[in-house]
Amino acid sequence: MPPIRLALCITDLDVGGAERCLEKLAIGVDRQRFVPVVYCLAPRPQDDEASCGAPIERAGIAVHYLGARHAWSLPRLIHDLSERLRCQNPQIAQTFLFHANIVGRLAARRAGVPYVVSGVRVAEHHARWHLWVDRWTRGLVDRHVCVSRAVADFTSRNAAIDDNRLVVIPNGIDVEGLGAVKPANLAEFGIAAGRRAVTFAGRLELQKGLSWLLDTAAEWLPRLTDCDLLLVGQGRQRAMLERQVVRLGLGGRVRFAGWRPNVAEILAASELLVLPSRWEGMPNVVLQAMALALPVLATDVEGARELLGPAAAPQTVAYGDTETFVKKLVTLIEDRRGAEQLGRENRERAASEFSLGKMIGAYERLWESVAGG
Repeated sequence: MPPIRLALCITDLDVGGAERCLEKLAIGVDRQRFVPVVYCLAPRPQDDEASCGAPIERAGIAVHYLGARHAWSLPRLIHDLSERLRCQNPQIAQTFLFHANIVGRLAARRAGVPYVVSGVRVAEHHARWHLWVDRWTRGLVDRHVCVSRAVADFTSRNAAIDDNRLVVIPNGIDVEGLGAVKPANLAEFGIAAGRRAVTFAGRLELQKGLSWLLDTAAEWLPRLTDCDLLLVGQGRQRAMLERQVVRLGLGGRVRFAGWRPNVAEILAASELLVLPSRWEGMPNVVLQAMALALPVLATDVEGARELLGPAAAPQTVAYGDTETFVKKLVTLIEDRRGAEQLGRENRERAASEFSLGKMIGAYERLWESVAGG
């Protein structure tokens, strides 16, 4: 059989969970069975070498940047993508993230692409109009790939998508590769040698629940005198969160690192990952921490329990339950032996259940089943 021609379409290629997933898929698929081409709706990233596009191009895979910057460029974007798809003539278009899902499915059908597969990476509790648009265009999609069972259930209920069109493929991670990561020097963030870091890594946005995290920190930081809270990431809430730190009197104990390309190295130097999100899909940063043998304290959002498995109870808490959050966090920090055991269990689970090869193989089987009718 000739290889299946794949069009992989994503909103942008700056570093992120979905972007990393596409990067690993494009590079990792069996090139005797699949020929991938990547389409990015956004312009080429400013820091190209730090983006997910550069490794894809180095692997000899074509990456097309469509240069969209504004919502009003949607008609041109659909036209341009459909023309490029006509030139490639793929058998399957696989899309990632909301904007690429919508543009990709419209352009693919206009270009006559036989099959369309869309990725659903989050249970969208906030931008409900995303669900309306998904529902309106659901007839253009052959399969919807959800990153967790919780996201699949949410999508079935709220976007009215038939269960037989939903497929669950969890994220995958290179556990062995992360085993070689060297811990970062946290002194560059103002955390002195001998102190321990409780770390958050992600976007500084409403979804991530950081205002509540800071409220809890006012209770647990005074009890853990050798710990600091490190916030890694950038976003629209940064200025508000900085003001909250001052108001709570936490100056000197909370550090803002901004966006960093070496999140794995920072996590490897940390004591604990915290994820206080209001909603998720399957949080990649939790999987990354697990692969690094790090204990986790996450809110009980979509995908968290599926990732943590039997070790979820001591590592999850309901969003807004400050008392339980503080109690569990202090326990994880003070009980070093127990935290190390949880870290080992996390790494073993990441290796056995969420390997990169397992994720790539699941996508390959899906694409072959779709193309085979």
